[in-house]
Formats: sequence, C-alpha cells, structure tokens
Amino acid sequence: MQKEIIIAGFGGQGVLFSGQVLAYAAMDSGLEVTWIPSYGPEMRGGTANCTVIIADNEIGSPLVKNPPLAIALNLPSFDKYEDVLATGGTLIVNQSMVDREAKRDDINVILVPCNGIAEEIGDKKLMNMVAVGALLTALPELTLKDIEKALEGHLPGRHAHLLPKNYEALMRGFETASVAAVPII
Repeated sequence: MQKEIIIAGFGGQGVLFSGQVLAYAAMDSGLEVTWIPSYGPEMRGGTANCTVIIADNEIGSPLVKNPPLAIALNLPSFDKYEDVLATGGTLIVNQSMVDREAKRDDINVILVPCNGIAEEIGDKKLMNMVAVGALLTALPELTLKDIEKALEGHLPGRHAHLLPKNYEALMRGFETASVAAVPII
C-alpha cells in the first residue's frame, strides 16, 4: 500500500500543519512516511502546498505526480490539482473558497464548507482540521483516533487547550464528507 496526498492552499490556512499531522499519525501507526513542504516567498498569503506519502513499505521517491488524494483549500489550488489528480482519485474541496463545479467526471470531488464549519465551531483557524477529517473518508489507513493521537502528541503544549475543538473539527469534516461522498462507478 502507498497513498500519495497533496494539500494546497494559501499560506496561513494551515496547509503545512495538516500534512504534518497526517505524517505524524501515519508514523505513530508504524507506517513509512514522507512529508515535503513547499511555499511561496510570503509565509502568510502566498501559495503553499505539501506532499505526504504514507506506505507500509519503504518509499522509493518523495515526488508525487498524480496523487490519488488531494485537499484544495482555495480556488487556485482546485484549478491546479483537479487536473493532476489520478483517475478515480478523491479531491476534498473547501467549498467556502471555491465557486465552481469540477470539470472532470472521472474523480471524486467532495465539497466541504471548511471555513463555515470552523466558524460554527468558534475558530476559523480550524478549517484545515475540517479538511483533514473529510480526507479520512478516502484514507482508511488512518482513523480519526489516529489523527487525535497525533495532535495530542505533537501539538505544542501552549495549544493543548485547543485539542477538543480540533477533535470536533475533524469529526465535523468526516461526517460532512461521509454524507457528500458519491463514489465513481
């Protein structure tokens, strides 16, 4: 098994942290992992993406061309990664920041209002965890509990008080995507 994931959005949306949490959860579960960040010159507001590869065997290359899984947190990321996603792959799209339908009909596109859900929870910064929760509907190798444990183990101590809201964001994203997901036949 090898799963390749791209997470993309604007700097400041928690793109890199989302990838780190997935990588930590996989690593803590005994899987092989790579995590490669990429971001523009501005840390906040510029484009950012990261690739995560999760495997049960040694990973031959950290490069990802046509991933089966991706998260697009904004419209430019949706435009870019919809085209490169593998046929039959799943693309989680932040519906709060994307105003168009998918062009492709050979991929699963799951629209989740990540910003809206995060605001309902009470912290707009949680939109990345909403998206990660949604991604778990297409990534059975990791569970919500795996991600929760990774957050507990790797979130800086000064942010420990945010754990319950992070858990809620994960669950809400998972539940929303579970209802929205319509597999390709």
